[in-house]
Amino acid sequence: MSPLAAALLAALAFVTLVPQSATAAEKPSLSVDKEEAGKGGDVTVSGKGWKPGALITILICGQNMIGGTPSCANSEGVAINTNAKGEFKQKVPVAEPPKACPCVIHVATVTGEKSTAQIPFKVAGHPVKALPDRTTGGKLAVLAAPRFEGDSGILNWFGSPQSRKLVVTMGNLGSAPVKDPVFKVGTSHGVFAPQWEEQQWKGTIAPGQKAQVELSVQLDAGAHGDYLVSLQYGSKVLAEQPWGVPRPWGVTLFWILLCIVVPAAVFRIGMAVVDRVRPRRKGNKSRRLAEVTAKLPKVLRPTTGVGGEHKKPRTPRRPGADPDATAPVPTQNSAAATNGTGTTAGLPWFTPDTAPGVPAQQSAPQENRPNPSASSERKGTT
Repeated sequence: MSPLAAALLAALAFVTLVPQSATAAEKPSLSVDKEEAGKGGDVTVSGKGWKPGALITILICGQNMIGGTPSCANSEGVAINTNAKGEFKQKVPVAEPPKACPCVIHVATVTGEKSTAQIPFKVAGHPVKALPDRTTGGKLAVLAAPRFEGDSGILNWFGSPQSRKLVVTMGNLGSAPVKDPVFKVGTSHGVFAPQWEEQQWKGTIAPGQKAQVELSVQLDAGAHGDYLVSLQYGSKVLAEQPWGVPRPWGVTLFWILLCIVVPAAVFRIGMAVVDRVRPRRKGNKSRRLAEVTAKLPKVLRPTTGVGGEHKKPRTPRRPGADPDATAPVPTQNSAAATNGTGTTAGLPWFTPDTAPGVPAQQSAPQENRPNPSASSERKGTT
């Protein structure tokens, strides 16, 4: 072999081996300082090969976490960040998971690329049950692109949780039938890692056969934006389907109306209270009624007074008292009295000595009153 060929083979081996060693070095790993501890104790968990600065969660789970995160003690979990080398060391309190052992310590990333790792751990005093049987030999694969079935309703427009059915056509490429397979459906939003939920599909897929698998997907109340739904079987993600969730505009409309209606109602109530408690002035009602009556035409004005009482008739004036006043014309309905000769007697407002047609009676002159005849005689003599 020539030196050139040997150099080429060495370079090819270096190129093929270095990525494998780097990949093996990047695989996350876990270790614990003790394999068993009881409730109330603690265990120190160490990890290597994780992404630097990644946010991870540490949980104690039962049944080897077959049921997903619902089988873990989530309330006692711990969340930390890895250091610049992708390592961590954290003391975790021991808690009893909701499901029986065998138990594991499960570590997974929260943001960024999904990475998980598990290590067996015994919780002293916690019950132990056998794991459910799983059929081996079958191999499921997705034969067609997944799709969603279902639509939004009026309640979703007001923030009700969105729900859909994920329909996937699965085929069994293995040599053994797959009975009642258990899938994991995860939903992720933005840069956050998927939140997995385990679902079991009832049915059997024979080797070389296909079946339509329907799994339910539900989001939280008020969720909107771009989501990614992932389907996992075993440790392999079979399919991913984007889901654009519309914004619940009914909630926005509700808050806008609330900001308009409530201040208006408070203003109306306040004005009603002010109108009720302010002091009333006497005669306001009569004054307002008089103003309204004055604006009416003369024909439509009432003959009664403002308060509903009839006006008192005015006392007639003597013609001599007011030169501009005219004497009222007597009518047939007047109370004028007649004498025996048919002549009309004086009206009630005339005195006997001033009635028309009656000669004025002369009275004796007073001492201080000048005598008109004497004054005329003086004028004649002069």
